[in-house]
Amino acid sequence: MRGTATYRDIQDWVKREFGFVPETCWIAHCKEIYGLPLRHAPNRQGSKRVKPCPSEKQPAIRKALEHFGVL
Repeated sequence: MRGTATYRDIQDWVKREFGFVPETCWIAHCKEIYGLPLRHAPNRQGSKRVKPCPSEKQPAIRKALEHFGVL
């Protein structure tokens, strides 16, 4: 499963390893921060992030992206 992970996979892994479930918008924000491609989200409200990922949660999401070979 290296290189391909769903947002649910990432959420489940972060919950097991770090004890919280990241919101999908946080995962998308982190992917944007690390320069990864994003798909168009039909529920996106303009170009401004409504709920950016809190800085204290970003390392856990980064670890998940690394774990799944996305980063």
